[in-house]
Amino acid sequence: MPDQQPIIRVENLTCAYGPVVVLKEVSFDVQAGEVFVILGGSGCGKSTLLRHMIGLERPSTGRIWLDGTELTATEGAARQALMRTFGVAYQSGALFGSLSVLDNVLLPLIEFTTLDAAARNVVARLKLRQVGLEAYADYMPAALSGGMQKRAAIARALALDPRILFLDEPSAGLDPVTGAELDALIKRLASTLKLTFVVVTHELASIFAIADRALMLDKSAKGVIALDTPQTLRDHPPSAPVRRFFNRETE
Repeated sequence: MPDQQPIIRVENLTCAYGPVVVLKEVSFDVQAGEVFVILGGSGCGKSTLLRHMIGLERPSTGRIWLDGTELTATEGAARQALMRTFGVAYQSGALFGSLSVLDNVLLPLIEFTTLDAAARNVVARLKLRQVGLEAYADYMPAALSGGMQKRAAIARALALDPRILFLDEPSAGLDPVTGAELDALIKRLASTLKLTFVVVTHELASIFAIADRALMLDKSAKGVIALDTPQTLRDHPPSAPVRRFFNRETE
């Protein structure tokens, strides 16, 4: 990546639940415009790291900067304002089942903008168009396939025009074709909207399809054991756990 101020910086982050340390002194940067994947085996701390990066958990020690502002040092209204500058789409989609797809996307616009109803409607339909769901605006979430629900969740995450989008296991539970279509959507949005993506996944096909760089966590190390392009990690693994992961080898 070219030399520039990173859009995300994690510095010496230690995450613990009571006496149980999950991650210890984790540090890395994410550059603007890249698709950055966080991967690793079960229980390695992927979801824990994501929850700290989006402000749902506070670290034991360490600092996190988002677009030049230190998340770990902000409080109250300033913290809430900062958390509205990025979007999040969860593994399950987390759509409100009692609302239509359009109304789900409208929610953040109603809550956090001063746009009038007509303008909100235009913006929400634009976001649905960007993910290929404009024709399904009036559908209820239960009427959508799993892949479409995840697209709708991404549309809602895009509602406030974030510079950063966090995705938690976007391909989980999808068939290979639908997963590939979602990967293509992520790459297209990153390119056309100049978005930075942070994606938690362990799906090898998706990692190679979307990631500019991949950070690998390890449960035993309680932290980062590799950070590079997926191709480099596969072809020149720095350790046995990295080799096994990228080549699907048993111990």
